[in-house]
Formats: sequence, C-alpha cells, structure tokens
Amino acid sequence: MQAVSVSNQLILRHDFQKIIFNMTNNNKKLFTDFAPVTTDEWEAKINADLKGKDYERALVWKTWEGFNVRPYYRAENLANISYLDTLPGEFPFVRGNEKTGNNWLIRQNIFVTDFEAANKKALEILGKGVNSIGFYFSDCTVINNETLGVLLNNICLEAAEINLVCPDDSVECTEVFAQFVANGKWADENVVASASIDPIGTFVLKGKWSEEALAALKPAIDKTRVIKNFRIIGVHGKFFANSGASIVQELAFSLAVGAEYLTRLTEMGVKADDVAKAIKFNFGIGNNYFMEIAKLRAARLLWAQIVKAYNPACDCAAKLIAHSETNRYNKTVYDPNVNMLRTQTEAMSAALGGAHSIAVLPFNAIYEDPTDFSERIARNQQILLKEESHLDKIADAAAGSYYIETLTDSLVNEAWKLFLNVQEKGGFVAAFKQGFIQAEIKKMAASRDKNIALRRENLLGTNQFPNFNEKITAEFDGSLFEPVDLTASDAEVETLKPYRGAQAFEALRYTTDVYSKTNKRPLAFMLTIGNLTFRKARAQFSCNFFAVAGFEVIDNNGFETVEEGIAAARAAKADLVVLCSSDEEYAELAPAAAKLIENEILVIAGAPACQKELEEQEITNFISMKSNILEELKAYQSLLGI
Repeated sequence: MQAVSVSNQLILRHDFQKIIFNMTNNNKKLFTDFAPVTTDEWEAKINADLKGKDYERALVWKTWEGFNVRPYYRAENLANISYLDTLPGEFPFVRGNEKTGNNWLIRQNIFVTDFEAANKKALEILGKGVNSIGFYFSDCTVINNETLGVLLNNICLEAAEINLVCPDDSVECTEVFAQFVANGKWADENVVASASIDPIGTFVLKGKWSEEALAALKPAIDKTRVIKNFRIIGVHGKFFANSGASIVQELAFSLAVGAEYLTRLTEMGVKADDVAKAIKFNFGIGNNYFMEIAKLRAARLLWAQIVKAYNPACDCAAKLIAHSETNRYNKTVYDPNVNMLRTQTEAMSAALGGAHSIAVLPFNAIYEDPTDFSERIARNQQILLKEESHLDKIADAAAGSYYIETLTDSLVNEAWKLFLNVQEKGGFVAAFKQGFIQAEIKKMAASRDKNIALRRENLLGTNQFPNFNEKITAEFDGSLFEPVDLTASDAEVETLKPYRGAQAFEALRYTTDVYSKTNKRPLAFMLTIGNLTFRKARAQFSCNFFAVAGFEVIDNNGFETVEEGIAAARAAKADLVVLCSSDEEYAELAPAAAKLIENEILVIAGAPACQKELEEQEITNFISMKSNILEELKAYQSLLGI
C-alpha cells in the first residue's frame, strides 16, 4: 500500500462514500433506521450495568499525568480542540512534520572502542535495515579528521543518519564532523546528523553547571551551520523518563530545557532559527501505549508554539525533531524475553506518534552486552512495523481518534501548566538549582515505586506472574540493582539518578538465588482445604506471591484435614505453610494449624474478618491483595535467615 497525497485521499474517500450511498436501498444513507444514541443514554446504560458500583472508581482511570481518563469518548469531546483542522506538515505540526507518509529512521547504537571495528559493524548493520547509527564514545578527544575517516569509511552519509554521542560537552567533535562533510563528496543539504551536546543534561546527571560549555555552543552553531540538517544540541527527555518521571513531567521539563537553550543562545546573538534548527529532542518511550503516541503529538504542538514566540523567520524552524528510545525504566533482568513485548509496543507508540528516529533497546542490554541475536531482534522489531504493518505509509494514523486527540489535548494543557511553573522560577537551570525539578520527579517516582510494591502497576515476570523455574546463576554486580549515580564529587545540587522500577524486586529475588547456591531453597507449601473456589484462588495467588522472591512453591488439590496437610508439608520439608481456604473457615482452621506448626512459618492467605482474633492467638502472618509484597517478602527472607 503506497502513501497518497491529501487531495487523492479526499478523492478516494468521496468515491468510497458514493459507492456506499449507491449500494443502499432507495439511495438512503446507511443506518437511517437507527436513532442516534445520546451521551446521556450511554451514561444511563452504563450506570444500569454497574448495578450501584461507583462510576468514578470502577471506570475512570486516574493517571499519573494530572488528569483522568474516561471510559469512552465521543465527537463532542473534540469540540474545543483548535488544531484539528490542520494537516500533516502544517504549523503547529501536531500531525507530523511531513505532508505525506511517516517514514522514521531505524537506529542502532554502537559503542566505539576501536574505530575500524565500529566501522565494520556499522557497514554490516546498514545492510540489514538500519539507516541511523548512534556512535557512542567514552572519550571525544580521540575524534579527529583521521579517526573520523576510519569510522565513516565507505558509509554514504546521504543514505544514513550519523549521531555522535559523547560523555562530555566538548563541541570539537561537531566542528570536525562538519569539516569532514564539507570536504567530502556528499551534497551537504542531504546529510542528516546530530551530536547530542547537552550541558543542561550533564548538569542534571552530574550536578555541576558549566557556563563555559553553554557558551561554547554559539561558535559551534556558527561553524556547523553549513550542514543544514546537523543538529548539535540534544535535549535528553529520557533522563527524566528513566528517573521515574511521568509523561507530563518528561514533556514539560524537556520543553523547558529546549526553551532554556533558545533563551540563552539568542541572548548571545544567535538567531532563533539557527538555535531551533540545532536542537534535537531525545525522548524515552514507556509502556503507556496511547499516552506515548499522544506525547509526541503534544510535544510537536508545544515546541512549535514556544519557538514561534522567539519570532523565527520561518515556521519550518518550529518543527520538533524527536529521536525516541525505548525506556530502561520498565525493563527487567528476570524473564527478560518479556522485554521484547515491552519494546514492541513502545516502538509502535513512537512510530504512530511520528518520531524522527527510533532505537529499540535489545532485550538483554540492561544486564549484559547485547548479542548479535538480541541486536537482530531489536532491528527486526522495527522492520516488522514498516514492512509488514506499514506504519510508515500513513501520516498521523491516530488523527481523528476521539481518545488520542483528547489525550493529546490533555497532555498539552497539563504539560504547559508545568512548563509555565518552571518558567516562573527563572527557567530550567534556575528551577533545578532550587531543587524543584528533582523534588517533583522524586515525588512521582516514589508514588510509582509504591504502586509497583503493591502490584497496582505490574511488571510481568517480576512483581507479578513470575517464572517459577527461573534461577539466575550468573554473578551480578550489586550496581545492577541500584540507581545510576553519576554525581560529580564537586556537585552543586542534587542530581537525577536513573533507575529501573524492577530493581528492588530483582535484588530481592537475586538474594534468594545467591542464598540457594549453598543452602536449601525456601519452600512455600500450599495447605489447601475447605471451600474449593476460595482455596484454589488463594493458592494460585500465594504461589505467585512467594515465587516473586524466588521461593519454591508447591500447590495441592486439597486436604481433608489440617493434620493431613501439615503432615504433607512437613514431609516436603516446607519452610512456609500457607493456609488457603475461605474467610469463614479460617476462624477454626487457622488455630488448628497453628497448634501443629513446629519449625515452619504459618501464613494465612487472605485478610479475613477474624484476623484480629487470630492475631490475638499469635497468628500474625497474612498475605492479601492489599499487601506491600516487596516489604513482606523481605520480612519473610529475614525470618528464614536469607
């Protein structure tokens, strides 16, 4: 299926409507026999089906973003949205930067330790579907005309985007690259590249502000302007996303960083057009599928308005160029193949949202060097979206969706409020020095951590539905389960420390795995008895509960008596005996089990009404849906001496 122009789309749509019209009896429109259903009628039907349940609690999603999501949307919800009459490629670019199509770049990153080896790998993957390469350097001082010639040997710079990523904010690499291109055989206007120089991002992670690094951007922009599509400034929204920020926070703070560069550099005498065209946004993409699509649309709209306020000579300067990289925040060490499911939907979000380029994190990248296999899978995930799903053929496929358009508008409003809050504090750098940015993100991250601990936010295979048979035998550095702390020794402020939401659970389970190398693995035995429905449900819940910590679990069909169940548990050498029955039966069964317990730990599955009475009989271990599973499993590890 090939992309068609807007005019052709309208003609095709008209012809289709004409055919449908002629197919109906007596030239009547379809569905005229059905009366339209009003919103009030829908609401009445929903409330009737809820049978007295609270509508807001049952159906309205309370998001992290500061607004609630309704169970459905209709055309009337779009009545006050002003940008709906714009086309792709038109200001404010909410519908995308191009008039037709949605052809993003497939990016793969290469860590450069040897220039020849990096060049060899680049040439190899360029023949396998990649058309954007991120070269990551540990030291940018080694980049000169000679080494760059080795790195880019036989690479057509008009066919592949080149991205230089350095750990410092040295601009020399940008000047070397610009000169290399100018002296080469390529048409300068066809070369697309970036350098990701970000003094503000460095400040965020290291805590040391450098006016010199910021000032160095002015001559760098002047010297690299000859390469029309060379964006040397990188705004790293992914730093916020991977530190636990909400989508609204990532969006607002990223825009505030971009606005800071615009303000500072225009004050130095650089034209607003030149600054805006030198900036590239690097967003993270999380697992909130529709919200992430809306985020990129909202980002383009807001950035266009921000740039417009600086009076650029051309609206084209207001186009936001976004590179999207799948977040590390929700990736896991345990059951790592699930990471492929996560990155697939994330890549879809970025593609449908209109990303300029996308990098999919290989499923094993968080705990080892990616293998040829994992890198191939990551590439193919995007190729699949292009060659089989054809997501690159239609510009802004989400346009007109009542839900996504409403999400876009809601994100615009909430992110703009937070953006203005930052501006009132003097801009991003001033707000960060005051600790405002850190406090906002830490508060959000703490809320998300709590939800993960309570399993209100699921990390499949880690805090919910773990692989019972998975055991990690590899030796892992403890830093794998800790936030990334790049704070400088002379830091002036508190820094952001990217981390993964699964880390606390992974540390918990890895502790059990390490313990079990030299000791018996803890065993939780399900003593199922009484009401069939309750005992089966609670046994399943309890098996998942204790398997999260890496405990071995044994489920059972059911026992006739408590005595029989305790005897079987003892024969299995159980460490934990989990009584699984109904609330009504616990009043009798729990005391009976407690009398027979010797060295085992008795656990009651559920939160029965008689819990207080049972606690008075020194039966104190209860697990339920309301449990903080992380803290409780740590407590059980402690009781077992792990």
